[in-house]
Amino acid sequence: TLLMQAKQWLTNHYLLLPVLSHFFKAVIVVFVLLFIPWGRKLIFTLLQKIWSFLSAIPGKQTKAILNRYLNIGRYSFNGTQGHIYGKLENQYPGGSGFVILPMDMEYMEAGKTKTSYREQMEELAKLKQKAEQGNTFLPFVFADPRRMQKETDYFSYVVTNGTVQLEECFIKNYIEEKGFNGFKIYPALGYYPFDEALLPLWKYAADNELPVLTHCIRGTIFYRGKKKDEWNYHPIFKQAMVGRYEKLLLPEMKNADFSVNFTHPLNYLCLLHEPLLRKLIHAAVTNNPETTLKEVFGYTDENTRLLHNLSHLKICFGHFGGDDEWKRYFEQDRYSHSNQFTENPFWGIDFFETKEGRLSAGKEEQLWKYTDWYSIICSIMLQYPNVYADISYILHSTDILPLLKQTLQNNELKKKVLYGTDFYVVRNHKSDKNMLADMMGGLSIEEFDQIARINPRKFLCL
Repeated sequence: TLLMQAKQWLTNHYLLLPVLSHFFKAVIVVFVLLFIPWGRKLIFTLLQKIWSFLSAIPGKQTKAILNRYLNIGRYSFNGTQGHIYGKLENQYPGGSGFVILPMDMEYMEAGKTKTSYREQMEELAKLKQKAEQGNTFLPFVFADPRRMQKETDYFSYVVTNGTVQLEECFIKNYIEEKGFNGFKIYPALGYYPFDEALLPLWKYAADNELPVLTHCIRGTIFYRGKKKDEWNYHPIFKQAMVGRYEKLLLPEMKNADFSVNFTHPLNYLCLLHEPLLRKLIHAAVTNNPETTLKEVFGYTDENTRLLHNLSHLKICFGHFGGDDEWKRYFEQDRYSHSNQFTENPFWGIDFFETKEGRLSAGKEEQLWKYTDWYSIICSIMLQYPNVYADISYILHSTDILPLLKQTLQNNELKKKVLYGTDFYVVRNHKSDKNMLADMMGGLSIEEFDQIARINPRKFLCL
């Protein structure tokens, strides 16, 4: 080879001397490193290249991750929702019901979707129409405020004496005519659950006992577009400054980190708690005096209670905040706000401590930044009659079982916890039949019936 020929030529011309002793080889390497800069640089470059190559070789953990996501791909590449649904249905006893949650990802600035949201919904409607599905196929409608604002035929309504009545539109077609069972939102895609465009829909949902299921866990799906300047501060909550109170600063720069602000469970107090909802309506009226929100909620001014509110809105916190927040609850044994739920299991955290029912000065920031989501969600569930939480996705970890069983010992909370799996996203951890067996084995018959049969029927009004 050329290298061997070059070596032989250098040796023949006494330019390359053989070094047989390992000691002398080591001395030469040290000499080069200490006294010859270009030689030192060459050796370091070669070591970096070797290290980069070795780092690229998948390790045991990397291979495990690849295998898990390969399992997800086996479902996502199946082609039709009907085929995927069949794979799910086959893992459960006959007669089991399934809540189907579509995703509208066209406004998350992550590129063009392969299938449009409306095509996805048409396919779900056909599945629901099949006689063999009966009342076991329970699809929801995805509500994205950006689609509502852009497409005039998506959500259209009139207001009569504080009642929202749907005109001919996409949502009326799917809810009132096709019989879809509720609404799904995913705030991490770039909006708050109290977005102005959503408020009339939530009034309609509350008055008609239609459930709203919201994503509430840190995750990998989030808004990918440019972060907006108005997102730098929370629209409602404030923080204490020296001698004054200002809007709560949301300092996260990366989208993946900032999405937690959209997902935070405290946001839902802006819907459920009348003074905070009134603050939202006041801001909307100030920006647009002609807004229909005045009629929807019976708004007079910022100091007068609304005639109609959303305290009866039926909400489910999907994923119960996340198993990481459940662990955080255990770790915060010295933090007073997280201990309030333990100290007062019939009420939980006292969010509103002033006579006017407002958050006490400085507490908003403390709750937002330092309080675990498990405590916040449990407290909201205790204080509002129609608020639920499901254990979807987090049930893949049997580590949640001790706290789940403890939660179900609370006479009020046990009526609000729902069984769910998050098929097929959770397949990167376990199959549905595996998680079903784990839960049935870890809970008593009464506990499992409560979360998998009794509570879902109440939540869905079946």
